[in-house]
Amino acid sequence: MDTTPNISDRVLYSEESSTVGIADTVTRLKESGEAVVDFSAARAFEPTPAYLVDEAIRAMTEGDTHQTMARGTTDYRRAIAAKLKRENGIDADPETEIIATMGVKQGLTISLLTLINPGDEVIVEDPCFPSYKQLIHYMGGKAVPVPLRAVNGFRWDMDELSAAITSRTKAILFNSPQNPTGVVHTRKDLEKLAEVVIRHNLFLMSDEVYERIPWAGRKHENICTVEGMKERTITLTSLTKSFSMGGWRIGFAYGSANIISSLYKLQQHLITSCNAFVQAAAAMAFKEPPRQEVLNYWKEWETKTLYVSEALDNIPGISCPMPEGAFFVWANISELEIPSKTFVEKLLSEENVALVHGSSFGEHGEGYVRMTCSKTWEDNKEGLERIRRFVQKIRG
Repeated sequence: MDTTPNISDRVLYSEESSTVGIADTVTRLKESGEAVVDFSAARAFEPTPAYLVDEAIRAMTEGDTHQTMARGTTDYRRAIAAKLKRENGIDADPETEIIATMGVKQGLTISLLTLINPGDEVIVEDPCFPSYKQLIHYMGGKAVPVPLRAVNGFRWDMDELSAAITSRTKAILFNSPQNPTGVVHTRKDLEKLAEVVIRHNLFLMSDEVYERIPWAGRKHENICTVEGMKERTITLTSLTKSFSMGGWRIGFAYGSANIISSLYKLQQHLITSCNAFVQAAAAMAFKEPPRQEVLNYWKEWETKTLYVSEALDNIPGISCPMPEGAFFVWANISELEIPSKTFVEKLLSEENVALVHGSSFGEHGEGYVRMTCSKTWEDNKEGLERIRRFVQKIRG
């Protein structure tokens, strides 16, 4: 008889991350000698730009290895304020309206702890980044998915969004550029969303981790610049994607002084502070416009994303338009009449190619797969050839 106490329901009734889980599986397969081509996790293969690595090394060698203020170093917060002014048209007080975070997930964790009570509802997109629903669950909240339909360009129908709001709804969690669809929301999109948020007196959490990589001349817009939204919005972003700094775990949250002071209290108890020398490198990245080597990364990612989307779209049975932003594609495989999870599992076992099945992003992700394009040209070309061969076998 097992007399071990039960672990918590929040863990028992949660799911593993599909994106992280598949990426970890691929790592184990590679370590065992398998020649896997990995397009699962949305990660760039390029190294972090050398000037940022050098700045972190400088900080470490000069003794910047101790705890910082829970809000983040003054230098980092001032650099963030400069970035927000330069790129987003936002005047942010670095002393009261900004806090350093260990990436978007940690920022979202303290944001949810600040905004919702047990039983509160948070509206999310469907499909959406899988961790959103789990984090809301961990806080005792309920995630309420509202569909993103292809017929609407994977944008919310505002009547459908409004119909999902109840007396328990406390906040909306929103992502632009959107993972996994690649939608970059326009000013008009944001104004429509703001009208719903304000009318129903809700908070909004805006995940903008892909903000610097919209394609085809599109421009990312921050919803805080819409009248009436600053006081009810938490903007979350990081350097994970745009500067190829996923392993550094650094970002920030921006919001009203009232909200940020609440995040600050939670930060003191949960992590104390972000890494000091990492903040030094992040400050370097934010205090000035991106250097040419970073711009070259972004240009290369756009070229690769276009290449992959066109190649997939030319495979009979797959439809794959070029996304509006972010370095992955959202490919429609519904014509193949095979569940997306089965497609991904068989592709990995038969061709050693890793994608993410659309159903892991939500009910309305079924019939799609997500493929990351920011890999080497060799991997992209080899992986696409294996996918083509696999689809031909399915189609007979």
